[in-house]
Amino acid sequence: MSQPDSTNAAASAASGPSPADPSAPSLVPQRALGTVAVHGGEARRKAHDSITTPLVAAATYSFESTDELVRYFEGRHEREEYGRYGNPTVRAAEQKVAALDGAGDCALFGSGMAAITTTLLALLKGGDHLVMTADCYRRTRQFVSRFLSRYGVDCTLVPPGDLAAVEAAIRPGKTRLIIAESPTNPYLRVADLGALAEVRRRTPGCHLLVDATFATPVNQRPLEQGADLVFHSATKYLGGHNDLLAGAVCGSADLVSLVKDLRGVLGGVLDPHPAFLLLRGLKTLPLRVQRQNQTALRLARALEADPRVRKVYYPGLESHADHQLACRTMSGFGGVISFRLKGDVASSARFVDACRLAIIAPSLGGTETLIEQPALMSYFELTTEEREAIGIYDDLIRLSVGLEEPEEIEADLFQALAAAFGPAQDSAAPPAHAAAGAPSGSNSAQAAEVGHV
Repeated sequence: MSQPDSTNAAASAASGPSPADPSAPSLVPQRALGTVAVHGGEARRKAHDSITTPLVAAATYSFESTDELVRYFEGRHEREEYGRYGNPTVRAAEQKVAALDGAGDCALFGSGMAAITTTLLALLKGGDHLVMTADCYRRTRQFVSRFLSRYGVDCTLVPPGDLAAVEAAIRPGKTRLIIAESPTNPYLRVADLGALAEVRRRTPGCHLLVDATFATPVNQRPLEQGADLVFHSATKYLGGHNDLLAGAVCGSADLVSLVKDLRGVLGGVLDPHPAFLLLRGLKTLPLRVQRQNQTALRLARALEADPRVRKVYYPGLESHADHQLACRTMSGFGGVISFRLKGDVASSARFVDACRLAIIAPSLGGTETLIEQPALMSYFELTTEEREAIGIYDDLIRLSVGLEEPEEIEADLFQALAAAFGPAQDSAAPPAHAAAGAPSGSNSAQAAEVGHV
């Protein structure tokens, strides 16, 4: 797997990024990510000589004099004014996320949905058009289709991996945004970001926004591949400990300033307490993601070889539809595995219930291994037929790999398989009606509901 070439030193990368230029060398070479994660975006000398950035729990900030107030409003003095417009702890976390993504700036929010909705509202107006791949996050699609449409914003959903459909959907003079996710949930499709960036470059007034929650800056570099903005649900890998809610949008300082201005009006700010936890989590991001990459690849290979498993979806496997693209554009395949069992909703539920290490819960990217059956977790209200029509099968399992010992996670999964299906040689044949794989993407309407938390 190739990595963007760079001669930048770790110290130079940690000192602070400049706006992304897709023709420039990587701002954060892979070998420097650990240093950037620890030191990037933070001053060497901190308040009260603290080694870590202090948690500043303040709603408002005092001015020494009216002269200082005037200098602040004239832009001659940089400081905080009011908690909705900024906080020192939040600002340090923003600068660290920006450094990791190779961005000019970052805006943090109280949740991922606060981040993405504020961004869309900042970039779009009535009469505008956006193009979105049909496997983007479900709630983002719902916001676009159910809310933005009421204000005259039109959207075209296109099948994942269909570049021709993206180009055909472009409306010159109207299309202002292309939204892609890479990898996607739950089938881990990988977007050709370079090709999407080419479409965007041929579309004046259009921007490319990439949801890189599953990839993180460790595994994929959307800004360096031509994206204008990159989004993260920082609740997941960036925080990494299942103990905070946050969202992040990174890009050039000019674009992010538009988002920050609207954040100050709408108020979806990040509290300094989770910002402090986020700073802590970011310092170990490369170590955690690299470990999760390794464990997930090991588990995916083991599951694929088991006769009780119908199909495994993981970009690191040669059987995955986007394996070659992932090898070219990613430096790791991520810590989420989706797989289908040779069973029905009841036997698949028995497998989940039999796990003793993996915990039944939504979300992903934390230290604990989490497991879920999407048919019951996110689509309980639908019938089997309704779920299968949108690509969610009763036997589909999503596993978010944690930091436990790889052999113990593997042993847990295989003892659960034995509990639910018996020994490997006695596993049942697949039901005749079951489809063999994930949705092909040829029907964007069917794919439009795939991808929950």
